[in-house]
Amino acid sequence: MKDTVSRRQFLSHSRCRRGRCHSRGRSGVRRPGRAATAAASRPASTLPTAKIGSLTLSRLISGGNLLSGWAHARDLHYVPSLMRAYNTPDKVLDTLEKLEQQGVNALIADPRKNVMDLLARYWKERGGRIQWIAEGHPDAEDWQTNIRKSIEFGARAVYVQGVIGDRWLKEGRLDLLGRCVEFIKSQGVPGGIGAHQIEVVTESEQRGFHPDFYVKTCHHSRYWSARRPDQDLPVIDNPADNYWDMDPVRTVRVMSAVEKPWIAFKILAAGAIRPESGFRYALESGADFLCVGMFDFQVEANVALTRSLLADPAIQNRSRGWMA
Repeated sequence: MKDTVSRRQFLSHSRCRRGRCHSRGRSGVRRPGRAATAAASRPASTLPTAKIGSLTLSRLISGGNLLSGWAHARDLHYVPSLMRAYNTPDKVLDTLEKLEQQGVNALIADPRKNVMDLLARYWKERGGRIQWIAEGHPDAEDWQTNIRKSIEFGARAVYVQGVIGDRWLKEGRLDLLGRCVEFIKSQGVPGGIGAHQIEVVTESEQRGFHPDFYVKTCHHSRYWSARRPDQDLPVIDNPADNYWDMDPVRTVRVMSAVEKPWIAFKILAAGAIRPESGFRYALESGADFLCVGMFDFQVEANVALTRSLLADPAIQNRSRGWMA
């Protein structure tokens, strides 16, 4: 990737010119100084925050499927095309700006070229400061390159994506997860593990992989297209695309004993559950952060809902303690 620079270069390239300070980030993108910073850095709203290591994150984190162009739509095959038609590059930048204005300071997205291009544009053109948590997509035969490129570009944390965690569990190669986490942390950023199957988490805990955080699915099954009794395939092998947490009760039970920050994702079962229900379930179940993909017109309501729920005494005093 020709535009990446090292962490050392990032520090050495900071400079001031013509009275306005600029720094060239690890992505090679010049980020505006204070005088040029867009409204994105002046939040109109605030959200409670918490830390993973030294990284301060809003309790609500944006998902990245809307940037990368993925869409879970079950048998509605036109939805991905419709989503991509709506979320033009400029609309994505507008959405990122709205997220920051509402207090969302981080997003999770995969390290695809179009995602990186959009982030580079946003940081440069809009003066945005949103933090990127990269989905690590390491190859079993070369598990360092993908991770290293994300960090060089500017990822503030990296975790091994849930599909890969599930696959390595199935293939008996889960030891690679521990090696990836160790490598990520050696690069100076928090390292995490993602999973749909709770066995990835239990094995990680038993084997002492010591991730800084987990990214684990969490949704209830009270929705119309929920998993049927005859659907017993692992999530990564399920062609129906209608469930992401096979055993929510077990997820809650296992995570109650895990003393590490938990970013819950697919909390709305890819749009099948209303936010009022899905957000509450995930927070009451013990999630420390919520990861939710949002269109621009959903941001303000989702932020207000998150703020309201976090102030609820029943959630503040839930069974699982706050690990972040």
